[in-house]
Amino acid sequence: MKYLPKRNSGQALLLVLLSMSVVLTIVLSILARSTVDIGVSSRSEESVRAFSAAEAGIEQALVAGGLSGTIGDSTFDANVTSFSSGVNKFILPSSLYSGESSSVWFVSHDTDGSLICDGSNPCFTGSQIQVCWGKQGTSADLATTPALEISIIYLSTPGDYTTARIAREAVDPSAVRRSSNSFSATDGGTCGVDGQTFAFKKTLDLSSLGIPAGSYGVSDGLQLARIASLYNTDMGHPVSINASFAGNSTLPAQGVIISSSGVSGSSTRKVEVIRGFRELPGIFDAVAFSQNGITK
Repeated sequence: MKYLPKRNSGQALLLVLLSMSVVLTIVLSILARSTVDIGVSSRSEESVRAFSAAEAGIEQALVAGGLSGTIGDSTFDANVTSFSSGVNKFILPSSLYSGESSSVWFVSHDTDGSLICDGSNPCFTGSQIQVCWGKQGTSADLATTPALEISIIYLSTPGDYTTARIAREAVDPSAVRRSSNSFSATDGGTCGVDGQTFAFKKTLDLSSLGIPAGSYGVSDGLQLARIASLYNTDMGHPVSINASFAGNSTLPAQGVIISSSGVSGSSTRKVEVIRGFRELPGIFDAVAFSQNGITK
């Protein structure tokens, strides 16, 4: 009787090859994942360095103006430009909470930050301005609806700071509150500035505030407007100024924009800061002003 030869001797080799394929797949997967993780870590580190370089450019530009530089293996390029120069309307850089205030300048500033009005640094002249505020859709009937106090500082004799005066207007959208605080009402309707819609608006006629024509009709009479927000303790609301009325000139620069780009490897990060001109702290909005002193 004849027996057929056994032909299963290749099964062991096949099992070994299959096992090696599985192990090789796992190893390659681990190596690929490690390579990706290293790449992500490297890019993350470069991103942090680029952001740090951009911030360093901001710090340098605050002191020395626009410049470029190198920090380690990172570089930065910082530029300084005027904020809202030569326009007739703009949105204030920061939203205001109750008790906070911001300034709108009617006079220009020189490179040292001093007030100046001349041919190269024109100052605002005009008889009307409009203030818009409140996030779109804000109700006028809420207890936290923002009201505004607008204080306009002007010189009764242009150029003579000993003749500084203040005219004030307080505006409240809430009819319920107006019955007790005696603020004036808003104009009604919404207001749009630079593509953003505001819930409330008020047009101020400077002559109606008691400001003489010799102060708002000539250069270096109007100095600034301090805009303070009231009642909105729950959230900040945006505020804008609109001076686009017939006979008005454009507004001067309200500060500078510092834009800095940082580069490290293949990563680029950009930081932008708006720096306003020096002004009195907000606490001064609540003090008494007197040219000759106060007697109790």
